[in-house]
Amino acid sequence: MEGILDLLNSDLGKTIISGVSGSTGTDQNKTSSVLTMALPVLMKAMERNASTPEGAQGLMGALNSKHDGSILDNLGGLFGGGVDEDVKTDGDKILGHVLGQRRHGVEQVLGQKAGLDTSSVGNILKVAAPILMGVLGKQARQNNVSSQSDLGGLLGGLLGGSKTSNEQSFLEKILDADGDGSVIDDVAGMVLGAGKKKRGGLGGLLGGLFGK
Repeated sequence: MEGILDLLNSDLGKTIISGVSGSTGTDQNKTSSVLTMALPVLMKAMERNASTPEGAQGLMGALNSKHDGSILDNLGGLFGGGVDEDVKTDGDKILGHVLGQRRHGVEQVLGQKAGLDTSSVGNILKVAAPILMGVLGKQARQNNVSSQSDLGGLLGGLLGGSKTSNEQSFLEKILDADGDGSVIDDVAGMVLGAGKKKRGGLGGLLGGLFGK
């Protein structure tokens, strides 16, 4: 299984970056930077949450119902007329559930590194979160994910598993950051640098899923 960041290098990823940028009125390069850092962080937070039976059951329920991947089938419609407020509200709920009290600190860290204010980062993540859930839902269906261990394996695989322990430790740090910026450069350097590596680990995604 390939890693999550390959999504942003695919045609689908470019559509997502362009669409999120346009719908939030944010510079495309900065939007790309935020998503490159944020997607692994959100996945790591989901992996943490899914490590408990209750958390895994909640995520499985979401992936089997509302977030089954169908959002990916009409991204042109999603972005074409401006992103529906219901999608943003859904994204807001996802972020609150996944990040909890860590949300503001994470948004601050991402904003400082990407050169955006916290509010702009929040707007980007509110649009991106339902799309990320759709990606997970599609993968869950394709891999017949039906248990907590299956779900943990899916999330770990998309994050690169144990092969990327350095990236994993930095993702843990950014999730626990208080927004003071002390870990920003280390985290962003590790995560952004991973995109330049060969496919695999955090630098690879869903190539088979999207025909790349």
